[in-house]
Amino acid sequence: MPRDKINFSDMTVEEVEIKVGELKEELFNLRFRNTMRQLDNPLTIRFVRRDLARCMTALAEHKQGIHSLVGENE
Repeated sequence: MPRDKINFSDMTVEEVEIKVGELKEELFNLRFRNTMRQLDNPLTIRFVRRDLARCMTALAEHKQGIHSLVGENE
């Protein structure tokens, strides 16, 4: 059950950074629950990991000037 993709065109740099923090925390919790065998669907780890990579890629592209996000504070 793949989740909806995140749309970065409407997000500011701060919002993307907040989303990265949230995804890292969610990934930590999922991995912990997976080791304790309390996770119903281990594939959610994959989806969260890919969402995190998308967020970090969007930030890197913004910093390099490849693609800009809303709210150019940098």
